[in-house]
Amino acid sequence: MNIPEDLKYTKTHEWVKIDGNKAKVGITDFAQHEITDIVHIEFPEIGKQVKKEQPVVVIESVKSAFDIYAPLSGKIININNDILESPEVVNRSPYGEGYLFTVEFYDEKEIESLLSADDYKKLI
Repeated sequence: MNIPEDLKYTKTHEWVKIDGNKAKVGITDFAQHEITDIVHIEFPEIGKQVKKEQPVVVIESVKSAFDIYAPLSGKIININNDILESPEVVNRSPYGEGYLFTVEFYDEKEIESLLSADDYKKLI
């Protein structure tokens, strides 16, 4: 199971890459294995205000639909349009080309509640 050390994680299997006051978000390798073959992704609108732990994205697989949660409160400033036509990229590259969205977050203290790679390994 691939769990990059330079990322933060949530208990609901999202990964977070912090860059200043922006956070790129995707699902973990573990999550994409559990979801299996991703066939559709439903994104929020750019500019949408989100709250930590609120559902933001819906991922549909051949099995079911899954909510993906905001790891931090803020504003959606980017969605990965490249995966709309090829959602299976999330299965192939969950930490790279298959990222989901970027959020401009408001409260740095929320970062403290995210898991380290070691903590995430213990969770799964």
